[in-house]
Amino acid sequence: MSASLIMLDGVRPKPIHLTRDVENLCREVQDPALSITDRLESLEDIINLEVGDTALTRLRNLERDYGLRQLFIKFEGDNPTGTQKDRIAFAQVYDALRRGYNTIALATCGNYGVAMAFACYLAGIHCRVYIPATYHTERIREMETFRADIVRLPGTYEEVVLASSREAKEKGLYDANPGGTNTPLQLKAYSEIAFEIYDQLRDAPKYLACPVSNGTLLAGVYRGFVNLHKRGKTSRIPHFIAGSSSNKNPIVASFNKGLTHCVDLDPGKIRETEINEPLINWHSFDGDEALYALHHSGGGAAHISDQKMRQMSASMLKNDGIKVLPAATAGLIALLEMHQKNPFENDRFVAVVTARN
Repeated sequence: MSASLIMLDGVRPKPIHLTRDVENLCREVQDPALSITDRLESLEDIINLEVGDTALTRLRNLERDYGLRQLFIKFEGDNPTGTQKDRIAFAQVYDALRRGYNTIALATCGNYGVAMAFACYLAGIHCRVYIPATYHTERIREMETFRADIVRLPGTYEEVVLASSREAKEKGLYDANPGGTNTPLQLKAYSEIAFEIYDQLRDAPKYLACPVSNGTLLAGVYRGFVNLHKRGKTSRIPHFIAGSSSNKNPIVASFNKGLTHCVDLDPGKIRETEINEPLINWHSFDGDEALYALHHSGGGAAHISDQKMRQMSASMLKNDGIKVLPAATAGLIALLEMHQKNPFENDRFVAVVTARN
């Protein structure tokens, strides 16, 4: 196993360096002579070393520009493959190993596939990644670095998700797709983001912004803060704000129509670009859960253009030295635009962003 693995992140290539400790733990996880208890313990040690505990960074330049008192980003780029997807990837690889699976199947637009391929690579589990034939993600090379099988299928992302789930069922593979039986596991993994924010702020922020695609991230962080509030750890639950590509996401569209259930968009009107590919869908697999979080937290949602996301990404690099994937800024932009339209009272604000620093 190489100690340095070349990765792309939508910003620029950067290697992942495996420490000697992690390499030794990988050998233990992959050793069939060890008990499953020992192998799982070693995998848990890898997760504790590599995933989560990401930085909460204050953006003073944006505070000054927009008149906000305390604006933080939860920088999920600190995870090994550069996004929050590592959290759900490792959680499911742990579950697959525990249950005796040797192959995991999933559909992806890019980031999730890399996270899952990397987690499978470390655990010695085979990874089968399905990608829509029209998508142009450069992250395929990274998935192949981690020995994942790449399956190109015709159709939309949503259709490829269904196709990969069917094949997983037919062949007895572990199905790691969104919207299926693993949804509770995925939401629990993302709820850790809420616990980490609480550990750093000692309370919930007033507003919390997320980019949304399938809605799993927003729904999971919401569940985390609900849990904390019910346990008396926080004084409140944040108002959640969702941002996504202009008129290309059912969660944002449904919320702005006042709907309580997520309604699909017309697939024929969805067009992916280099910028919006991580965000767009005509069907959000965990859309109802995300929509519930927006309504019950008294939150909001906004469509964000490719141009605005590109400009915000460039601005954060220039002014704060932080490399953020343009699509990851959608929630942050939504929060700032809402503040410009109807100024929020001074408080704490957090936006979850991704990409490698």
